[in-house]
Amino acid sequence: MFPARLNLAAFQRDGGGWTGQVLLGFLLVSAVDRRRPPPPADASLLLLKCSRHSVGAMRDLHLPLNQTQRVRLEAALHELQTLAPAAASAAAVTVADNIAVNHEDNILKGHGTTDQDGEVVATLCGVVERVNKLVYVRTLRARYKPEVGDIIVGRVIEIAPKRWRLEINFSQDAVLMLSSMNLPDGIQRRRTAVDELNMRSIFEENDVVCAEVRGFQHDGSLHLQARSQKYGKLQRGQLLTVPAYLVKRRKLHFHHLEQYDVDLILGCNGFIWVGEHVVVREIADLKEDEQKLSAEAETFTPIETRRHICRLANAVRVLSALGFTLTVELIIQTAEASISSNVEINDMLGAEFYVQTAEREAKRRGDLLGKKR
Repeated sequence: MFPARLNLAAFQRDGGGWTGQVLLGFLLVSAVDRRRPPPPADASLLLLKCSRHSVGAMRDLHLPLNQTQRVRLEAALHELQTLAPAAASAAAVTVADNIAVNHEDNILKGHGTTDQDGEVVATLCGVVERVNKLVYVRTLRARYKPEVGDIIVGRVIEIAPKRWRLEINFSQDAVLMLSSMNLPDGIQRRRTAVDELNMRSIFEENDVVCAEVRGFQHDGSLHLQARSQKYGKLQRGQLLTVPAYLVKRRKLHFHHLEQYDVDLILGCNGFIWVGEHVVVREIADLKEDEQKLSAEAETFTPIETRRHICRLANAVRVLSALGFTLTVELIIQTAEASISSNVEINDMLGAEFYVQTAEREAKRRGDLLGKKR
C-alpha cells in the first residue's frame, strides 16, 4: 500500500531512483501543494538574482545547476532582459530613485512617493504610473489586493454560525455566508435552522472552494458569493500556491482543457486549481438510486487524467519559479514541451527543464517581437 500523500519535495530530486510504481502511487491520490521545503544543504546550489529590469520580476532560483546549465540560463535571462520594452525599463524605479516630474504642473504625490529636497523620490520598487496630475508607484510584487468580481480559490478554515471562513492568501480571512450560495437541493428559498445545522455536509474544514468576491465590510473583510453552478467545492485535483502578481485579471479564469480532460482555475488570489473536469449540469429531477450510482462512478479518476493533472501542475510550478506571468496558453505550451521532449513528470522539476523553459520563452518572445517589426 502506498501512503495517502507523498512529499512533493521528492520530485525535486533526480528521478533515476524512483520507479514507475512509486510515480503511480503518487498519482493515485489527490495531492495538495504546500510550500516546498528548501533543498538539502549539501547540494550544489546556485543563487540566480535577476535585476530590477528583468522581465516578469523573476524570483530567486535555488537550483543545482552545472556550469553549462548556468551559462545557458544566464544567456536566456539576458535575452529576456534585452527584449523588455524600453518604456517599461525607463518607468521602473527602486527605493530612493528620483522620479522625473514637472513641478510647474502642481503634481500630486501618491502611494510610493515622497518629497525630499524638492525632488519626488520613490519609496517602493515598482513602475511609475501617472493619472492626470497624480504620480504614484505601482509595485510589481505586491500582495493580493481584492476587487469586487474577482474569481478566487480558497480553503475552508472554520465553520461559524451561518458562514464559512476561508483562507484566500489575503491579510484577512474571507467570509462565505450560507445565504450567498446555492443549496444542494437547488431550490431558491430562505435558509432555515435545519440548513444551518447541515452546513458541515456542504463544506467542512480543509475543503477547497471556488467563489467570487462580492464586496467588502467596514472592517476590511471580504464577503464571497457562490450562487452559480460553476462555483462550489473542488475535488480530485491539486491546489497550487503562486505569487498573486503572476495571475492577471482576465475575462475568463475557468478553463476546460479538452485534450487533457482537466479543469484549470486561475484564482486572482494566487491559488490555482488543477483537477479532473467536472460537467456543470442544470438542476434535474433524478431518482435517489441514479444519484448514488453516478456518485460511485465519479469517485474514480482515470490514471491518464491523473498524469495530466500532475504534468500541468508541474508546469505551473516551473513557470511560477521563473517568474513568468501565468496564462493558460503558456501552461499548455510548457506541458506539451515536456511531452515532446520525453521529460517524465518528476523530471520537470529538475534543473535542465527549468533552463529549457527559460530558453523556450526567450525564443518565443523574440519571434513575437520579430513579427511585430
